[in-house]
Amino acid sequence: MAKVKKTPRPKAETPKGFRDYFGAEVTGRADMLRKIAGVYHRYGFDALESSAVETVEALGKFLPDVDRPNEGVFAWQEEDDGKWLALRYDLTAPLARVYAQHRNDLPTPYRRYAMGPVWRNEKPGPGRFRQFYQCDADTVGTASPAADAEICAMLADCLEEVGIPRGDYIVRINNRKVLNGVLETMGVSDEGQAADVLRTIDKFDKVGEAGVRELLGKGRLDASGAYIDGVGLNDAQAEPVIAFLTSKGAGNTETLANLRGAVGESAIGVEGVDELEQIAALLEAQGYGPDRIVIDPSVVRGLGYYTGPVFEAELTFEITDEKGRPRQFGSVAGGGRYDDLVKRFTGQAVPATGVSIGVDRLLAALHAKGRVESEAHGPVVVTVMDRERMAEYQAMVGELRREGIRAEVYLGNPKNFGNQLKYADKRQSPVAVIEGAEEKERGVVQIKDLILGAQIAQNATLEEWKDRPSQYEVPRDQMVAKIRDILSEHGLSEAL
Repeated sequence: MAKVKKTPRPKAETPKGFRDYFGAEVTGRADMLRKIAGVYHRYGFDALESSAVETVEALGKFLPDVDRPNEGVFAWQEEDDGKWLALRYDLTAPLARVYAQHRNDLPTPYRRYAMGPVWRNEKPGPGRFRQFYQCDADTVGTASPAADAEICAMLADCLEEVGIPRGDYIVRINNRKVLNGVLETMGVSDEGQAADVLRTIDKFDKVGEAGVRELLGKGRLDASGAYIDGVGLNDAQAEPVIAFLTSKGAGNTETLANLRGAVGESAIGVEGVDELEQIAALLEAQGYGPDRIVIDPSVVRGLGYYTGPVFEAELTFEITDEKGRPRQFGSVAGGGRYDDLVKRFTGQAVPATGVSIGVDRLLAALHAKGRVESEAHGPVVVTVMDRERMAEYQAMVGELRREGIRAEVYLGNPKNFGNQLKYADKRQSPVAVIEGAEEKERGVVQIKDLILGAQIAQNATLEEWKDRPSQYEVPRDQMVAKIRDILSEHGLSEAL
């Protein structure tokens, strides 16, 4: 009889492009989201939690095709009705669906914020995962530039709320209509050629003015020696693009004047400059000057998607990369006006504007600046000296918890006391509580300051160790007060 093969054990590994988050990472993100939500709420936005699964039809351009039905999204087909469903790709497409579905019950304009994971079926890379958090705020149902100005002001407030001070960030604003005006002035009407011009503009930061001129014309050799074909425009046609890209002046007033020159007589271009001027004036009235929010024509993010103002938040401080080279941290948030998204569902134009904050990138920035703890402290651990007295130890942690102090009883095998302290160390606990039979009889407890103990063990001489004891004996009724004092000395909140 043939031997039945055993089912192999599953391999304990995360799928490619995904990762697990532990302790400090989870609490750090939750704290950041709480602070950002507080700003959104203060601005009058309401929370929305939409489904993590949408029909691929609602996701628009990520509709599955026959050859590769999972293009860009994690999708599957329902057996009963044949519909394709997918994990949400972002938080904006679900908003468009929600507004279209519930618009008769929602106020206009509708102001909402949403936070949560999104999933993208794309090739992962260093720091690029297939699941990540987004943190969005949007206003649907008004075309007023005041809505765009408000989003920018709110974005600046969010950065400062989480610990990015003024001087370490800048919110930059541009307008798709201005670029449309530049294309019109150039005489570019072919969609394919317009897309080539947009891609060339997007390379301005990398190749500079001379490189853009070459790419708009016949082409250029890149750094590897390969020849890149150009768009094929003549010098006169290319000039408005160069004027647009180099229009940033010493202040918003000078930049706006330069942009008016770049768009010429184009009606859509003039409309775009007028909107930027209104946004700048509204922000200035609220105290948001160009030191915090500035008009910058170099912002060309997602211009094929946005229909009006676009904005991007950039952190301006330097960090060192993996090779030790200094570089600026870069963008952590972006957004803009997208007036055509809801129209897909309703057939009627519905203006909308919003912003998305990259939570993981913002957390990474705060870590780089040392503004968040990389490690979280664990709970106070009440050790078990006598397993028959478990109820008394549980009473201790109950008392600590009622006072807002995070605490737990050791629930492993209490036979080896050393293992209990090792557990507390591994949990990064600040304090251990010890009450054996002798302490119980005398009405005292031992309070061990694990943070100070670790510091002494690493750095102190024998004499210093004797002068700085890290374990204290206190009356049982003073246990909470002593632990609170120790936590305060280490700068820890009571609710750890």
